Amino acid sequence: MQTTNILDLEMSELKNEIEKLGEPVFRAKQLWQWIYQGTESFDQMSNLPKSFREKLKQHFHIGGMEIAQRMISEKDGTRKYLFATLDGKAVEGVLMKYRYGNSVCLSTQIGCRMGCQFCASAGLGMDRSLTVGEMMAQLLSIQKDIGERVSHVVLMGIGEPFDNYENVIRFLRRLNAPDTMAISYRRMTVSTCGLVPEILRFANEEIPVNLSISLHAPNDEIRAKIMPIAKRYAFDKILSTCHIYTQKTGRRITFEYTLMQGVNDADEHAEELGKRLSGLLCHVNMIPVNPVDGGSFSKSSKERVEAFKSILEEHRIPVTVRRELGGDISAACGQLRKNTLGK
Repeated sequence: MQTTNILDLEMSELKNEIEKLGEPVFRAKQLWQWIYQGTESFDQMSNLPKSFREKLKQHFHIGGMEIAQRMISEKDGTRKYLFATLDGKAVEGVLMKYRYGNSVCLSTQIGCRMGCQFCASAGLGMDRSLTVGEMMAQLLSIQKDIGERVSHVVLMGIGEPFDNYENVIRFLRRLNAPDTMAISYRRMTVSTCGLVPEILRFANEEIPVNLSISLHAPNDEIRAKIMPIAKRYAFDKILSTCHIYTQKTGRRITFEYTLMQGVNDADEHAEELGKRLSGLLCHVNMIPVNPVDGGSFSKSSKERVEAFKSILEEHRIPVTVRRELGGDISAACGQLRKNTLGK
């Protein structure tokens, strides 16, 4: 008998399911509390009657994600997790420790259809989107593994979050709820490669989640060579959408810019980027490209990175260079990939 992932249910849905089992509705709140404190087995829920727990085991399961492998960086303590799904697929997630707390980078899909050439998931195909419960299970599993609370959540793992829009929005709202994780929206970040309709939808959600857009080029010509999505949404269209977003929300956008030697890291590229972003409420996060198996891009030199940064600053564009974490375990930006268990 196929069971339902109880983490996929909203509280109202859970109450309905409890009633169908012939149990009092107040059991839903008890069950909810156990789940979001990280309990993975119905048998451990000691204040629930044994008969009720048996019913739960017949109809539901918790999480749908299991830690199949864990790698810990010797450099900085970053942890990369391989999560196994019930249907035999796998995705990866990352825990990064900062002075301000524990941050997790989670996946939203098994695979990705966007095909960005510098990303390890490119060309591996798309299986399916993750459910709300599977995304939540990644976070709960990491919290249990480290025995500490996660304070920041970044949806920048495998997949395009806005290609799984409805589930992602439900997940963000669930994270923020006071009776689940109570994580501030301002400590959440969603990354997109530039899906214009979804960016506009996101502007109207009225949740102050940080928006990050993978730009990686100063114009359409370069962007189209490394990001197929550029053929659907032109650079100017993305920028005009960003202006609408910032005016609607009053929130700054972060542009992710992966520097690739000889591709997009010249002074002329920095000049063009600076001019095009001028006047927009934004911040540029520069990322020297990380090596991936079979990749053809090389990391820009430190001197080139600094020169690029200086030119953007001359155009009064706020800019930082991302600190690399987990590079020794292939957990850095762009290195996560859709894995097949046993391979």
